[in-house]
Amino acid sequence: MKKDVGPTTIYKSACRMCHGGCGVLVHVTDGQIAKIIGDPDSPLNRGKICIKAPASIELVNHPDRLKHPLKRAGPRGSGQWDRISWDEAYDILATRLGAIIKESGAHQIAIGTGTGRHHCDFVPRFANALGTPNWCEPGHAQCFFPRVNVSMMTYGDLPVCDYYGDTEPDCVLVWGHNPAVSGPDGELLFHSRKLTKTDTKFIVVDPRRTVLAEAADLWLQVRPGADDALALAMLNVVITEELFDADFVAKWTFGFEELAAHVAPHTPEWAEPITWVPADNIRAAARLFAESKPATVEWGCAIEHSPNSIQTARAIACLPALTGTIDIPGGWVFGPHILDGFPFLHEHLDDEVKALRLGSDEFRLLGRANVMPSAHIPSVFKAMRTGEPYPIRAFLIFGNNPLATYADSNLVRESLEKVEFLSVMDLFMTPSAELADLVLPAASWLEVNALTAFPYFAETTALAQQKIAQVGEAKQDEVVFAELAQRMKLGVGEEAIESVFDARLKKTGKSFQQMTQDGFAFEPITYNKHERDDAGFRTESGKIELYSLALEKLGYDPLPTYREPPESPLSAPDVAADFPLVLTSGARVLNFFTSEHRQLPRLRRSHPDPLADLHPDLAAEHGIEDGDWIWIETRRGKIRQRANVTDGIDPRVVNVEFGWWFPERQDGEYGIWQSNANVLTDQGPPYDPAMGTYQLRALLCQVSKAPDPMAEA
Repeated sequence: MKKDVGPTTIYKSACRMCHGGCGVLVHVTDGQIAKIIGDPDSPLNRGKICIKAPASIELVNHPDRLKHPLKRAGPRGSGQWDRISWDEAYDILATRLGAIIKESGAHQIAIGTGTGRHHCDFVPRFANALGTPNWCEPGHAQCFFPRVNVSMMTYGDLPVCDYYGDTEPDCVLVWGHNPAVSGPDGELLFHSRKLTKTDTKFIVVDPRRTVLAEAADLWLQVRPGADDALALAMLNVVITEELFDADFVAKWTFGFEELAAHVAPHTPEWAEPITWVPADNIRAAARLFAESKPATVEWGCAIEHSPNSIQTARAIACLPALTGTIDIPGGWVFGPHILDGFPFLHEHLDDEVKALRLGSDEFRLLGRANVMPSAHIPSVFKAMRTGEPYPIRAFLIFGNNPLATYADSNLVRESLEKVEFLSVMDLFMTPSAELADLVLPAASWLEVNALTAFPYFAETTALAQQKIAQVGEAKQDEVVFAELAQRMKLGVGEEAIESVFDARLKKTGKSFQQMTQDGFAFEPITYNKHERDDAGFRTESGKIELYSLALEKLGYDPLPTYREPPESPLSAPDVAADFPLVLTSGARVLNFFTSEHRQLPRLRRSHPDPLADLHPDLAAEHGIEDGDWIWIETRRGKIRQRANVTDGIDPRVVNVEFGWWFPERQDGEYGIWQSNANVLTDQGPPYDPAMGTYQLRALLCQVSKAPDPMAEA
């Protein structure tokens, strides 16, 4: 929509300050964005927005925005740059990449991206057009896609919470997720907040007492990294106490008897010393979930931060299948898929090239059977450093700050410094961009034409973003992909992005141009789809696979299993002797999105410093008071954050905030080594056997009081 109201023009769009997708109305007066408010017509957010949307105006107009392409003029990290034209930037890219392709093959080029933005699907598309199987994203094996793949193998589709019909859930099981703050993937934070004011019951599984845990009927304060054991114990209760929906299980599930025998030893008493959750509480949670009709599950990336991500997600995914709360109003439901599939150009890679994808031989779900096959991140960085099994000579990064967002920041820096050619496209100069040979200015969400659909993989609502502003010579990533493909004469991926959008919109009967006027298209969820003409589920068995035939064919455990994290009090007592506390990280902060937005005064004022949660008993033991700066240290390094002393965390656990760097420090490193959680993490083996996931949480640490960094300056 473009509507003129006096001197003001109002545009319909979708806020992408995170990957949530709230419909918004953007008010432009005298050529300047004056106001951003929620769109009351949007079926996703009904006019509500969070504090990040209005701050978009500061983002667009920020004086530190990258406005022109830059070419390195001195040693890497020297901060010496020459301004160049886009024409010269394309020449550099085409020449460097063309030479690598000719000399050693496109597979020696890797493409990296960040999470959940307008360009995220276009990154693997561009990689396929270029001819490389090696694209990666820091969260791909650590966030969302373990759940997506598990859901596809178990249900044939990704179930989402039914927030869109007339029936409210009777119970919501929130696991490793804080949707009252994060609201990702179109399942926005307003829904769960609204339900806390109704009769809906909440079970929250989280090491921290979150907003939802505070309001929950049951809070299971699980030890970080022990979610798989807890889920198996809940399955045990549902089965042994015969709380499952016998008719639904008999007709619509595959492998119940095998699952029942498998979980029989995993009693709540077995799980209690592993999970730190009392056996009686495990039973109470299993009973409440099983006896609530309808019930649904809100699950998050915390369950995907250990090397047992696939089996953890599998165990949780089996719970609503047993209780029959699938594909019914108010339950775990499947969307209408309003858009046609995205043209990833997978067919452009032949089998020989696909076989070169780093990690695909070992991690077959990640690199072969994945809904979006990708390279294994530790293998990509290893190839940069060592040339094994072959060199990665060029790394092209779009919308990502690897030093902040990949595990083991020191190892990431070593890898980036060794790669032959590094290009970074971003909104701002970052510590990672400072290491590049070429830096390209990216457009913000208010400067792009884009089409997306939410909730992800359910797609009840298609949303159009439209270009409203222009900052300097900033370009949209997808446009750069198409223009570079044209410059390199790739023959695919060269078309205008609007033609891709038009093709995806065919089912709606709308063009992208029409969508910019309407703002969105919506299709309501229908229920009991599996019962129509005995349609069943889109799995090999036609049923919900409690016993996964897909995993079995790939050579992995078909039943969900428990696997202790490699660095934990139970698996590494020698490490625990020096680092006795369990570290967790990755929880969202409403003001920011991963490593973004710390430049914006409106968001930074109320959250100026990184916070680490620790229990009053632990704080007293180390002479730490609320607000003190503290050291958090693991075997890999140490960082400094402010103490947030709270009884909402176990005395044996420390939570640190993720994504911190300090853009205001114009010194080339921007404080990336001071408070960055990934200085503490590890991207080494062992990995999840199927997905290649490394351990991001449940690592071992210690704390001590630290001096104020400002006093040291």
